[in-house]
Amino acid sequence: MRYNDPTQNLTARIRTIYVLILVMFVVLGARLYSLQIVRGDYYAERARHQRLRVLPLRAPRGAILDREGRLLVNSRPSYSIVLSREELSRDDFEKLVAPLSSGLAIDPDYLRERYEESRRLPAYEAISLKDRASPTDIAWLEARAFQFPALGIEERPQRQYPSGGVLAHVLGYVSEIGPAQLELPKYKENGYRAGDTIGREGLEAVYDGYLRGRDGSRTIIVDSLARTQAEIERVEPRAGQDLVTTIDLDLQLVAEAQLANSPSQRGVIVVMNPNNGELLALASYPTFDPNLFSQRITTREGRAEYAALLRDPQTPLFNRAIRGRYPPGSTWKIPMAMAGLMQGAITLEDSRLACGGGIQIGNKFTRCMGNHGSPDLHTAIMKSCDGYFYRLGLRMELEGIMRMVEDFGINQRTGVDLPGELRSWTPSREFKARFNPRDPDWRDIDTVYASFGQVYDFVTPLALLRTVSGIAAGGHFHTPHLLKEARAAGFEEEDSFRPARLYEDPAPKVVALDAEQHELVTRGMWSVVNGPGTAARIRMEEFEIAGKTGTAQVVSLGKDTGKNKDHSWFVSYAPAGKPEIAVVALIENVGFGSRFAAPAARAVYDAYYHKTRGGDSRNSPLEAGASSKNQKGAEEVAKYE
Repeated sequence: MRYNDPTQNLTARIRTIYVLILVMFVVLGARLYSLQIVRGDYYAERARHQRLRVLPLRAPRGAILDREGRLLVNSRPSYSIVLSREELSRDDFEKLVAPLSSGLAIDPDYLRERYEESRRLPAYEAISLKDRASPTDIAWLEARAFQFPALGIEERPQRQYPSGGVLAHVLGYVSEIGPAQLELPKYKENGYRAGDTIGREGLEAVYDGYLRGRDGSRTIIVDSLARTQAEIERVEPRAGQDLVTTIDLDLQLVAEAQLANSPSQRGVIVVMNPNNGELLALASYPTFDPNLFSQRITTREGRAEYAALLRDPQTPLFNRAIRGRYPPGSTWKIPMAMAGLMQGAITLEDSRLACGGGIQIGNKFTRCMGNHGSPDLHTAIMKSCDGYFYRLGLRMELEGIMRMVEDFGINQRTGVDLPGELRSWTPSREFKARFNPRDPDWRDIDTVYASFGQVYDFVTPLALLRTVSGIAAGGHFHTPHLLKEARAAGFEEEDSFRPARLYEDPAPKVVALDAEQHELVTRGMWSVVNGPGTAARIRMEEFEIAGKTGTAQVVSLGKDTGKNKDHSWFVSYAPAGKPEIAVVALIENVGFGSRFAAPAARAVYDAYYHKTRGGDSRNSPLEAGASSKNQKGAEEVAKYE
């Protein structure tokens, strides 16, 4: 007889269990279907990526050379510690900050900045946490590979620049591209990726497309601890093109030494071939070390060094040659003299104007530093007579000065192949209204000021050099440039994936100069150095320099002492009859151009003469015995500058 317990419904319970089991099988089946059928390809790909790694092989940037093939910038192998953010949350990363900061000597704030930047990139893109990792860094990380699976080691070429900041403002520097830049069309359309290095300043920035190579890759098999087991594919990187520049390293080193040894240690020396615009030297001082950005910027010390550069009142990151605007002082008299003849304000037959020791305009007397009687143009240039050029400016009027500026292109960028060039500021009614809104109307006294390089004249050193070089070259104003040639790395054309490029000189701006008028201005500049002029102390017997000194006021008379002392200028070319080289020198806040800028330029001419003529030209009164007559003449006229 079967026993039935009415208090228990076993049949119902068994049926419930059957239903639950059936539901579980349905759920498991659906899940398996989803994993294997619906999303099977996705998970298969993930499994493959967990077994395979595609590691980039960074292409080295092309080298940068001087005009004689001497190496200025190169890339050398280096290792970087990189982070892969895939499957790494912010909390997970925060747990890494302390050990990484301690073990690898990385600023914790920098680590957090890098992580936040990486969140703007695809998760699979690796970013560098520390470049130029040492063997100790690599050993530390390899010993903790299981503990830090998101970290890896990647070989990356590292930029090596000359020590001491040589050519820093010309060469520029590189750094890793940022997430915001990756969104810009010019980078996105040209295949830039996270971790790529780009030029930030100088030639590195302007010719980034040539210097940048084409990355390769390695595909490897890894185990569960991310250790490499085998390499299954390798695509070799291709180096970028080498740049041959117009720079002559010998002249560059001389120019930088002159600035470093100047009293203020602030200034510019630019050397150019006036016949084609090739820049043989471009020195801006103080300078900086570009290796900071390619080697040390991720360290605590490097970040502190960069912060100190930004705070430095001497502004070492500032390229004074193309971004510094300075009153040109008496160097402005050269374009004024040429334009005065061209416009008929003075003539070859009658170029005399009164000096008068200055000029009275209304209740304002503007003095000359001497009393030169009624000099002709030759004497006015040689003696740097301010009174003469006050009256010449009044004859030309503002419209004539503006026409001169336009004819010679002084108010335009020179077009040099460096980033960030600024335009010069030149006289106009609009400029005065902006410069002096309390007295916006242009008056005769403003024309006087605009005639001798003060108040309304602010030029970049490169713009002034181009102007005077153009006059020296008979009215051919060439575009200053630094590129001579871009060619295949290693000098093998077949190794290049871009065609070689020679610099294409654009047609120079041509201004028709009358030969006799040009000769008169040139003779005046020749006498500045080779006669009893303001730069007689730098005369070279074998290599005749034509030049013009300038002393530019920074503040009003009586206050021009200490840090407000006048700027010292000298603009020149040589040989005077057939120029091969032109030099502009500016030393900030030191005083007379004849005492500081002219001797600095003379050192460059000495070096050039020695290279091209094979002799020793060092026979100036500054370095060797000089006749008492020349020395006395130099001392006598220095006060007239």
